[in-house]
Amino acid sequence: MTKNDEKFDGMLLAMAQQHEGGVQDLLDTIFSFLARKTDFYTGGGDGAAKKLVMDIFKKHEDTGVKKAETENAERAEKNRKHMEKIEKKRKEEEDIAQKMETDQRIVELSEEEAEKLQEEIDNKKAEGAASSSSTSSESNVKTEAADEEEEDESEKGKLKPNSGNGADLANYRWTQTLQEVEVRVPLKAKFTAKPKDVVVNISKKHLKCGLKGQTSIIDGDLPHEVKLEESTWVIEDGKTLLINLEKVNKMQWWANIVTSDPEISTKKVCPEPSKLSDLDGETRGLVEKMMYDQRQKELGLPTSDEQKKQDVIKKFMEQHPEMDFSKCKFN
Repeated sequence: MTKNDEKFDGMLLAMAQQHEGGVQDLLDTIFSFLARKTDFYTGGGDGAAKKLVMDIFKKHEDTGVKKAETENAERAEKNRKHMEKIEKKRKEEEDIAQKMETDQRIVELSEEEAEKLQEEIDNKKAEGAASSSSTSSESNVKTEAADEEEEDESEKGKLKPNSGNGADLANYRWTQTLQEVEVRVPLKAKFTAKPKDVVVNISKKHLKCGLKGQTSIIDGDLPHEVKLEESTWVIEDGKTLLINLEKVNKMQWWANIVTSDPEISTKKVCPEPSKLSDLDGETRGLVEKMMYDQRQKELGLPTSDEQKKQDVIKKFMEQHPEMDFSKCKFN
């Protein structure tokens, strides 16, 4: 393909859009023009025009067929990768249950150790130290309550995430993980839609999609960048357009798909443990620690850092029974 091959693409596309009957009507217009305005059919002698058309047709037929085969192969490969992701998620369900059971056992053990240590410390504290600790606790509770109130104020007007940490909107539904965003767009067509019937344009920070010849269902700027080479789309059952957008920043929850749509409260997002399996080891460890600490706080139990500190204190007290810890404050 040369630059000259694409020289008239804009003009021809504009012509094609004016022909509701598609390629058949476009070719009819071109051959009608040649008959009315040129000597195409008679200038080269009997059969010359037909031979010329067939020669040019054969010249470009292979290119068109190969292009279609390549596009179909690429689409099939993208579909295969997408189905692999879905299958992987299904297989991880058993791991999710097992991990949740393990986490629960960890929570129970931490609670037992925390209560035992707290009992030992309380028995050795003087009345004055206990009073001071109580005052400090009340202050912390008030501070946390004030923080919650402030957070609630900032969350006013935002949607509660759906079960997939996205939103169910009037024209489409979207869900997300830390790695990707999935958008399901009902086409609402009276026929079984095929790839040629839809328009899907994905750029780093813009998404446009819908049925050809109709108003776009989605057309707006994305809140964050996506990886174009990893973002795909398919049509399910001829009725639903399924778009997968691969996030660039895999540590960030999206508040919406396009910036003009309502936002969800990202503070209420509930990530599933299985979604962490795609992260690298270091990032996964950080996220799991954050999730564990958050769960501990909700249960009124020490975080992982606080638990380590308590374990060190407990061990030190056991190694030095001769020391008096009654006047010590343990934060």
